[in-house]
Amino acid sequence: MIPGDTYKHQGLRKKLVETIKGKGINSDNVLEAIGKIPRHLFMDNAFLQFAYQDKAFPIGSGQTISQPYTVAFQSELLEVKKGDKVLEIGTGSGYQTAVLLELGARVFSIERQKYLFDKTKVLLGQLNYRPRLFYGDGYKGLPPHAPFDKIIVTAGAPYLPSDLIDQLKSGGRIVIPIGEGDTQKMKLLIKNEDGQLQETEMGDFKFVPLLENKDWKSR
Repeated sequence: MIPGDTYKHQGLRKKLVETIKGKGINSDNVLEAIGKIPRHLFMDNAFLQFAYQDKAFPIGSGQTISQPYTVAFQSELLEVKKGDKVLEIGTGSGYQTAVLLELGARVFSIERQKYLFDKTKVLLGQLNYRPRLFYGDGYKGLPPHAPFDKIIVTAGAPYLPSDLIDQLKSGGRIVIPIGEGDTQKMKLLIKNEDGQLQETEMGDFKFVPLLENKDWKSR
């Protein structure tokens, strides 16, 4: 058992899994990942008693830990296979990162908030998660480590950055919320053999927006 993770927490996670399953998440692998990860350890002390509610909460630097349903929804759309090389834009608390790792991905994750980067790097290490973490501007992706099988963006974007398209393998998937208002449209984009994108709209969600200087504000 992970230190600080009690049988009570495990019971609450089981209820959370049932909640998001009831909202339409069907992937057994995603549900299993949500059921394993001690979400309370990714949250500030003030919100610990609410850790297994299906809600987003502040984590510092003006950011939030995403609603578990949103994490599960994006993860399910990615269709992660074991060994997939996944680029995550916006490490945030590291909760989504942990889900991707539980799904068997090799995760490359970028965070632009130094406070969160330092804090999350320590936490993930303590929990024996081993992503490749980078501090910097996720807007441009990670050209030296491209191409990627999958890309997940955890911030509201006004459009899909061309740099991310370029770093996606043929046949790969990008999951990104796009929109400049209070809500964004979740988009699933699949890169065809000719480099063109097949786009599907997957509903409305609320995300932290992009910063004015085009750096990512992560969730």
